[in-house]
Amino acid sequence: MVIWDFAAVNMGTKFRAIWVTLFLSLLLSPMVFSSPKDGLVRIGLKKKKLDQINRISGQIDSNEGEGIRAPIKKYHLPGNLGDSDTDIVSLKNYMDAQYFGEIGIGSPSQTFTVIFDTGSSNLWVPSAKCYFSVACYFHSKYKSSQSTTYNKNGTSAAIQYGTGAISGFFSQDSVKVGDLVVKNQDFIEATKEASITFLAAKFDGILGLGFQEISVGKAVPVWYNMVNQGLVNEPVFSFWLNRDTEGDEGGELVFGGVVSDHFKGEHTYVPVTQKGYWQFEMADVLIDGETTGYCSDGCKAIADSGTSLLAGPTTVITQINHAIGATGVISQECKTMVEQYGKTILEMLIAQTQPRQICSQIGLCTFDGTRGVSMGIESVVDTSSDGLHDTMCTACEMAVVWMQNKLSKNQTEDQILNYVNQLCDRLPSPNGESAVECGSLSSMPNVSFSIGGKVFDLAPEQYVLKVGEGVAAQCISGFTALDVSPPRGPLWILGDIFMGRYHTVFDYGNSQVGFAEAA
Repeated sequence: MVIWDFAAVNMGTKFRAIWVTLFLSLLLSPMVFSSPKDGLVRIGLKKKKLDQINRISGQIDSNEGEGIRAPIKKYHLPGNLGDSDTDIVSLKNYMDAQYFGEIGIGSPSQTFTVIFDTGSSNLWVPSAKCYFSVACYFHSKYKSSQSTTYNKNGTSAAIQYGTGAISGFFSQDSVKVGDLVVKNQDFIEATKEASITFLAAKFDGILGLGFQEISVGKAVPVWYNMVNQGLVNEPVFSFWLNRDTEGDEGGELVFGGVVSDHFKGEHTYVPVTQKGYWQFEMADVLIDGETTGYCSDGCKAIADSGTSLLAGPTTVITQINHAIGATGVISQECKTMVEQYGKTILEMLIAQTQPRQICSQIGLCTFDGTRGVSMGIESVVDTSSDGLHDTMCTACEMAVVWMQNKLSKNQTEDQILNYVNQLCDRLPSPNGESAVECGSLSSMPNVSFSIGGKVFDLAPEQYVLKVGEGVAAQCISGFTALDVSPPRGPLWILGDIFMGRYHTVFDYGNSQVGFAEAA
């Protein structure tokens, strides 16, 4: 756990990161369709491009607890499953979520942008009574006094995410989803958003599409009320996520069934094995057609629209990332810095240049010593506003300390540079990410998942995420490690990388999940 304890200068840098994020993130306009002929409600999704600045600002720590460096986090839901100390896996880093849509709350309708999240079950939006959280001032806020259909509840509510927390109280009002109006829907008015995550986010709130078993306060989810109030023809909803980076459409969430244009062939269905998340059994994980052997006794998997990456046990993720030639993002950047500037740093140290001035003099840091070499490895993980440049600055500052120590022991240039490279190899990466060479996709293997007797392939261009543009672009492995202890684990999280390749049906009526090739 890392708690904020930075100087004012660094705080200013953090908030500049947020402003850069707010201005540079790309959101495409949403569309909402409904067709009375087919009984479907089609919610157009916005698509936000992932970029390095977004991801860097998404690594800022929360002063409420854990940072948000891992894409898969835990939150604590007391008593939800009859066990007061049960940790339930939260299946998202919302900073990385790419797909958003709009809903309305109240009469007349007040508009909010939300993540439609199959990995949680509550609806929450910022409240007009949110006075002391800066994040609330940058997002739409629900005003109960302006709604004629508002019903007071007032029961306190809190959700503790690994990325921070929201707290507030329950209220009840009509919720508009497309042309549907869900009456008497319980939701959380957030009066405190205790994480910088929510300040930088492009969404106002979350609309959970999981099961009631993981709903905070046992609130009836929006989807349940859609079904119970007879607003949809079938108790089914489906996701089509557009993974075409050049495409304007973000995708569609369809309530009441499926749209045939969104998929090819037929869906393969598997039963939900534990309600809460949309959990099912997975038979195998394969690399280039060869079994990893990890799922010989079966694996648990979850389809989650609230996370971008695909997560699994460290044992197999390590095999996969080794097979595709992935290396730690921060390690790679550290080594690049050593290759380009290592000898220069050594020469300056030998010339007795002030160590705290070296990195600014060679152009890697903006100010002399303001970041502070004492911040060490944590500062590499906790990078800020300038993305790659800022990471290189911190790596330079650490290298100065490392080299200075070895020079005092009269080691040779080669010995010192080799030592620094070895330390680069040990640096942890934010979000547990690994990088691959963008030009090597054609030589990478397919990674496949056996579900319901069918093998679902992911090609390199489908499991590799390109982050940033031009010379600053990086290619990131879509696989990240997540170790969940039994009985809940081991667990695989099939996020947007998988759901973008395979159209996903959430069949509430038959308690099953279906996958087919996306059109």
